[in-house]
Amino acid sequence: MFSAKSRVSGFFQAAGLSVVASVVGCFHVSAATGVPTAAAPLVQPSYFESEDIFGLEWASDPQLSPDGRTIVYVRNSNDIMTDRARTALWQIDVASGQHTPLYADKFNYSQPRWAPDGTRLAFISDQSGKAQVHLHWVKTGQNTQLSRLDKSPSNLTWSPDGKQLAFTMNMPAAPSALTTLVKMPKKPKDANWSEPVVVIDRAQYQADGQGFLKSEYRQLFLLSSDGGTARQLTSGDRSYGDDLTFSPDGKALVFSANLAPDWEYQPRDSDLYQLDLQSGSLKQLTSLPGQETSPVFSPDGKKLAYLWGSNAKLPFTNGKLKVLDVTSGKSRDIGAALDLDLTAPDWWSNDELTVQYDEKGLRKVALLDLGGELNVLTDQLSGTGLPQPYLSGEYQQSAEKLVFTKGDASRPADVALWQDGKVRQLTQLNEDLLGHKKLGQVHEINYKSSFDGEPMQGWYITPPDFDPKKKYPMMLEIHGGPHLAYGPHFSAEMQRFAREGYVVFYDNHRGSTGYGERFALLLHNKYSSPEDYADHDSGVNAMIAKGFVDADNVYIAGGSAGGIATAYAIGLTDRYRAAAVIKPIINWVSKVLTGDSYLYQTYHQFPGVPWDHLEHYWQRSPIANVGKIKTPTLIMTGEADRRTPISESEQLYQALKLQHVPTALVRVPGAPHGIAGRPSRMIAKIEHTLAWFELHKKQ
Repeated sequence: MFSAKSRVSGFFQAAGLSVVASVVGCFHVSAATGVPTAAAPLVQPSYFESEDIFGLEWASDPQLSPDGRTIVYVRNSNDIMTDRARTALWQIDVASGQHTPLYADKFNYSQPRWAPDGTRLAFISDQSGKAQVHLHWVKTGQNTQLSRLDKSPSNLTWSPDGKQLAFTMNMPAAPSALTTLVKMPKKPKDANWSEPVVVIDRAQYQADGQGFLKSEYRQLFLLSSDGGTARQLTSGDRSYGDDLTFSPDGKALVFSANLAPDWEYQPRDSDLYQLDLQSGSLKQLTSLPGQETSPVFSPDGKKLAYLWGSNAKLPFTNGKLKVLDVTSGKSRDIGAALDLDLTAPDWWSNDELTVQYDEKGLRKVALLDLGGELNVLTDQLSGTGLPQPYLSGEYQQSAEKLVFTKGDASRPADVALWQDGKVRQLTQLNEDLLGHKKLGQVHEINYKSSFDGEPMQGWYITPPDFDPKKKYPMMLEIHGGPHLAYGPHFSAEMQRFAREGYVVFYDNHRGSTGYGERFALLLHNKYSSPEDYADHDSGVNAMIAKGFVDADNVYIAGGSAGGIATAYAIGLTDRYRAAAVIKPIINWVSKVLTGDSYLYQTYHQFPGVPWDHLEHYWQRSPIANVGKIKTPTLIMTGEADRRTPISESEQLYQALKLQHVPTALVRVPGAPHGIAGRPSRMIAKIEHTLAWFELHKKQ
């Protein structure tokens, strides 16, 4: 990480001055006394620069001990030498607030999980060179490696008696029928043959960030907390759920899975199963049409809460909470009238649960009683998604306390504690980096869409040293999804744009989440369309009406669904000086038959397959209006992107070149859909966008 001193030195050296000379230049000599007096501040205002991205830190996965006295969390940071995130485990004494490292070294640590009695902490670490299950003893501070696994474990879950740990791990599938029948000649010793062919016969054969999937499936395992050999509980060509919970007596595991014969073609279906650990017998607990996930037993063991999601052919439906009576096997809805997408349920008592949900740009945790009454505990969950201001954050509760990741518009996630109705922030991970810097200020704006008068919520960031009497260039930034949401949260990317003098405007247009199912489904079969562009355009007009936006220097940008919306917008209007189209879809026909999400998108975001609905696919594709584009356009996509393959970007690039529209294609080697997953890639995305806008700015 660059120090403030090194940055100041670099500035003066670039100006042809030494640091000594520049310091002397800050003073003048009094004619009366001959004593140097300060003519200007020695330290000039500090702003958020690109290299500061490497210095950001954020908290995640906070875990409160069963007695509520100690918090262990994952502390994330960026390593400038490896260009990757590093993860450590830190602990906090709740009473004193003392903050100390538990495991913070050259290795990575994740998934801290307290034993039920609080005497031990299980976690995943690569101390041995490969991710393994480790155990830490609280009193002695000892650490031992419990597992010797060939692949990475995940979803660590303790048994109620603390004697066992359940987890999931991918295991090889049986060879395909074709592979077993192929007869290849024997390769001579030392012969230099080409790489063997790869046979693909699964419906879900690729995934963004993973490439072509290995022929393997997620299985369940059990490991003694005293160490030894992990026991495989499931097998076969099926993936068993990652929502694990032990039965109250510890004799069974409950999880979510889709075990139907055509499970690959049912992307939004799963049921809850109970596996007897002694006999291996499997009992199906639910059989509703749709997804049943996140099972958790009540403290008395009499009830099992879980989430249910509809499998309707729609792009978005709310997650609903259900409670199953263990004795009768019957389920009932809890809070069915709430127009909220509920997640992360956990029992607070035998009659109340905590749930998480998003609402109007904020992430909240609330108590939900069995009668459906909702009481908000906090709306400050935030800060785990650094590049853009997406709603993010997580919580965990124990001993009538709630620990969560707390962030805001000026800071990424810290650790905070809710107790007796009060919130106490326990860390300040970025004060050393951001405490002395001038950041852009985030403001809310509300307006109505010109299309149908639908109310819209948005935000804008004003540059540091903002003067409302001046005119500033403005950037419209459109979020992805489209069924996601932005809010007043920290964004490294947008702070950089504000630092360079841009007003940054972003909104939650129709289709965004946190405003109910009706609002989210206003984009059903209309992704993208003149309707959602009207939402953005109305926001741009509302911003210009404030008087400090230079209407001749307005820009547009967006990534993923925001990239699609940006490409669609510049086919409808030429009001923008330049555009940054990031990881877009240009041609829906080619995308759904090459991207990794085709099994879901063809039936949930479209009326059906493209050969039956070609006109509809074409109407939704930005390429349909590409002949009208005049806006100078920067296009950027990762070369390993399988969600919006780079061939989509190449179609737009070639179409614009054929029309002599100023354009540039930025290919990001090795990057999947999440371009900003490594710090230098995030910086490259920001700086290329800034340079493109500057190149086309009207002077």
